[in-house]
Amino acid sequence: MAEGLKRLPAYFYRSNSGREPVREWLQGLKPEDRKILGEDIKYVEFAWPIGMPAVRSLGDELWEVRSSLAGGKIARVIFCIDKGRMVLLHGFVKKTQKTPKKDLDLALKRKKGQDQ
Repeated sequence: MAEGLKRLPAYFYRSNSGREPVREWLQGLKPEDRKILGEDIKYVEFAWPIGMPAVRSLGDELWEVRSSLAGGKIARVIFCIDKGRMVLLHGFVKKTQKTPKKDLDLALKRKKGQDQ
């Protein structure tokens, strides 16, 4: 699929030191989980704008890609939209019903760095 067809191309957030935390997190997952997350992110890239169950707004201009992984696990990738791009800010495997405040705070901190 050509990038020109993507409605919202995905990019990894990059820190000032050059790290890409979401890419690093994805690389640490099992291959089957990486594949599921990759397919879900790709779906958002081509189908944007979309809502539940694939994407949910978290407020503060943050969104989450919602993924169901092998073994009943649930993962989320928090992103923002910047200059027509989907910027992947933070990824995690959920352990509680509600998105933990520390995960939201980290994504917001990275988003603010992205806006500068």
